Amino acid sequence: MKRERIYLYDTTLRDGQQTQGVNFTVDNKIHISKALDELGIDYVEGGWPGANPTDSDFFDTKPKLKATFTAFGMTKRSGKSAENDEVLSAVLNAIHQVFVWLGKHTIFMLQKHLVLH
Repeated sequence: MKRERIYLYDTTLRDGQQTQGVNFTVDNKIHISKALDELGIDYVEGGWPGANPTDSDFFDTKPKLKATFTAFGMTKRSGKSAENDEVLSAVLNAIHQVFVWLGKHTIFMLQKHLVLH
């Protein structure tokens, strides 16, 4: 029987912070990301750069991990062009190895409004 590898992706630093009463600091995020790394998590999602100052600061201080450091983001905000959306720009310019991009539009709208290089 061939063994298949299962890769683990953790969203604690973004989803966990959405819990009422939870407000991670940059130091909290560094500590948690290192603990997840020690557990052997393959992908550690650091949060959403540009969504709040803590997430932006955390990506500026990117922890040294064996895990793949990832960012979360969404397509441009309604009423803004991709070029003028500072939150989208923050995700694209953040220090990360991979980013998870949640699309909110049809393929047509993505092709019309967002050009990827």
